[in-house]
Amino acid sequence: MFSASDVQKLRLATGAGLMECKRALTDATGDFDAAVSLIQERGLVKAEKKADRSAGSGLIHSYIHNSRVGVLLELNCETDFVARTEQFKELAHNIVMHVAAMKPADTNELLAQPYIKDPNSTVESVVKTAIAKLGENIKVGKFIRYEI
Repeated sequence: MFSASDVQKLRLATGAGLMECKRALTDATGDFDAAVSLIQERGLVKAEKKADRSAGSGLIHSYIHNSRVGVLLELNCETDFVARTEQFKELAHNIVMHVAAMKPADTNELLAQPYIKDPNSTVESVVKTAIAKLGENIKVGKFIRYEI
């Protein structure tokens, strides 16, 4: 079977809740990699269910690289509560860093690009993972990139 330390390890690896980790390990009969896959699949299903919800809050995040490249990003969520969380702020920061490095022309191109920190994922899948973790719809709004 599996131990409490296995549940904790899965929780740290995925960011999922304790009960979700226990359920995934049970369903995967203790196989850690299979449990990670289950959590990711279930998270994407949760994200798709939230896609129609209004995302009227959020934040504007900025990033300047070597005084030569600047990015402003509007990242939207459903409530101010989520907008103030460290996970949401970290997502915003990671997206502006990605925009600075990868130069997407628009939001659709940005979401389709391989994520710079994990080329096996797209930016869209990173956003969907955040939706599953934070429990709210998240949308990448407008962004602008300046370069000298």
